[in-house]
Formats: sequence, structure tokens, C-alpha cells
Amino acid sequence: MRTGKVKRKTQETEIDCEVNIDGTGQNEISTGIGFFDHMLEIFSHHSLIDLKLKAKGDTHVDLHHTVEDTAYVLAQAIIKSIGDKRGINRYGFFYITMDESLSRSVIDFSGRPELVWKVGLGLEKIGEMDTELFYEFFKAFSNESKCNLHIENFYGDNNHHIIESCFKSFARSVRGALTIDARIKNIIPSSKGLL
Repeated sequence: MRTGKVKRKTQETEIDCEVNIDGTGQNEISTGIGFFDHMLEIFSHHSLIDLKLKAKGDTHVDLHHTVEDTAYVLAQAIIKSIGDKRGINRYGFFYITMDESLSRSVIDFSGRPELVWKVGLGLEKIGEMDTELFYEFFKAFSNESKCNLHIENFYGDNNHHIIESCFKSFARSVRGALTIDARIKNIIPSSKGLL
């Protein structure tokens, strides 16, 4: 089993995270932000990554630090679990519909961070969560995991559906990228020999 465990404590947040890449999507998640918990549960369920995550943050200030630092810790735990990336597919992409919305995520665990975010939202908040924080989550994840991540929503009317389709497509693209290809199980998937 490919597992990773990370703890992060700052003056703004305290986060414990455990992942099992080869899991079945079991999860125990508590960030103090209801809608964010829902999206992380969706990520775990559809990526098949077992995820235990507990975050306490300065939510009396705002939700930014908790969301951003959670992305850092999740990315660190995933990268820790895959080591030198030997045998992984490296690339993943997936389209997901959620009722009237359609979104696509494409990921490359390339060792180079880049986020392209083409998602327009008409609300300032979903639940108690500022919608601008979704960009911050994915930006922090791509920076910390050093992946190329492109997320695009093609259309949709309901903001909840749009974001949920983004998280589901992200989850399935991560799942595809981290799956071991039996033909290269002892090979790093790069012509350079290093990722």
C-alpha cells in the first residue's frame, strides 16, 4: 500500500492528514467548513484515496488559511506516498457531468507546478465558503505537488453543481494519474528518468 502521513502546525492552522493511494475511498474529514468537507469527501470517494484529515484553523478571521493549508498538506501526503513516482501513469484526465454542468480536469505529475483555472462562478459564497477559495485550493495543491493541473467548466448554471463537477473530475484524473501501469512498474515515467 502506498501511504503518506503529514502534520502541519502554524500560528494559523493545525492539520493532520493520512492518505492511502491504494484504498477504496474511505474517509474521515473535519475542517470546520461544511461545504469544503463535502468536496473533500467527494474527492476521496471518486479518487479511491482513503483520506483521514483533521484541520483546525483561524476561521474566526476567514477560511482562507484553512483551505490553502489543507491543500498543501493533502498534496504533501500524496507526493510522499508515491515516492519517486515509479510506475505511475503520471497523466490523468476526466470529464464529469453534474446535472446541467460539464467540467474537465487534466493533470500531469510532472514535477513542474502550473494551474490553469477556467471556472466562472456567479456567487460569492457556496454555503459559508467563499467561491474564490476554490482557485486557492487548487493553486496550493498544484504548487505543493508540483503538478500541471488544468480545470475547466464548459457550462453550468448551478454553482454547487459546477464546483462538484470540478472536484469529481479532479478526483478521477488524480486516480488515473496515480494508478500503477504494470508495464512500467519499475520505471519512472519520464524520458529524462526523473520527475
